[in-house]
Amino acid sequence: MPDIVTLAGGLAWRTDELLGTPFEQAPLGPATLVRLRPGPDDVAAARGVVLHVHGYNDYFFQEHLARALAGAGYLFHAVDLRAAGRSLRRDQVPHYVTDLREQATDVAAAAAALRGAYPHLPLVVHAHSTGGLTASLWAHAHRHATGVAAGPDALVLDSPFLELPGSSFQKAVGTPVLDRVGLLRPLAALSHGPSWYATALVRENGGEWDFDTTLKRPGGVPLRAGWLRAARRAQARVARGLAIACPVLLATSAASSPDGPDNPLVGSTDTILDVAQIAARAPKLGRRVTVLRIDGGVHDLSLSAEGPRRAYLSEMLAWLTTVLP
Repeated sequence: MPDIVTLAGGLAWRTDELLGTPFEQAPLGPATLVRLRPGPDDVAAARGVVLHVHGYNDYFFQEHLARALAGAGYLFHAVDLRAAGRSLRRDQVPHYVTDLREQATDVAAAAAALRGAYPHLPLVVHAHSTGGLTASLWAHAHRHATGVAAGPDALVLDSPFLELPGSSFQKAVGTPVLDRVGLLRPLAALSHGPSWYATALVRENGGEWDFDTTLKRPGGVPLRAGWLRAARRAQARVARGLAIACPVLLATSAASSPDGPDNPLVGSTDTILDVAQIAARAPKLGRRVTVLRIDGGVHDLSLSAEGPRRAYLSEMLAWLTTVLP
């Protein structure tokens, strides 16, 4: 067991088991908070604090994202949500919840911990895919809150799961069926197959990244009826319109393509979501939404090839300088 190295903000930080020094982790209820440990000078000079929220079949491992934000003057943190990544317990179904508000509670707890530890700094939430959907609903729900319960000062959405791919007809027919199946057989696996996107990211398959393939699985994680019902209900809430108070950056790849082993564009497009549908939801988030499209980006823009990745990080950091005090 790694040694406990410090107590800060009421949290017991210890060396992170997955990334090692200088990354640390701390239990946060059913979730786990991770940070790039700052030095005293980093805290004094910080321009903000960042909370990263991962997506489905995912967890925090993007060291380069943490270092890029830290290099720009932000104190970096990430939360592994309940039943995911560092927070997954042996008796849990990976990533399974029946209401995304359960995971929003984890986001709220992480944000409150950071607000309490750094009350003088603006809070930026950087959220990917399903994490982006969850964080959007949390930001809307906390738009009038103050103190440690306050929502973010800026929200960055990296390919948020704001809509299910497919035609309007398919979704109109399928949603009522899903709603019923999700109640009667919530653990029923509606799809279970490999994630060619995740497979292509792994270094041993020719990708650029090393990650724990038991926590981000190239073989995929089944989409269960109860979880998909929860996601569709959350997406319906977005479709009705949110009123997120802070500035929002909605970033996606410039194009989508199928997630398949023979797709030559798997490394340069979003093979998970329909980026046009995501961008169309931008006006539903709030009054101050900026849309960013990244040529050559993949589903997680921070895991794109070097050129698109640098473009995403550069554009995101530039946007933050324009919206934060």
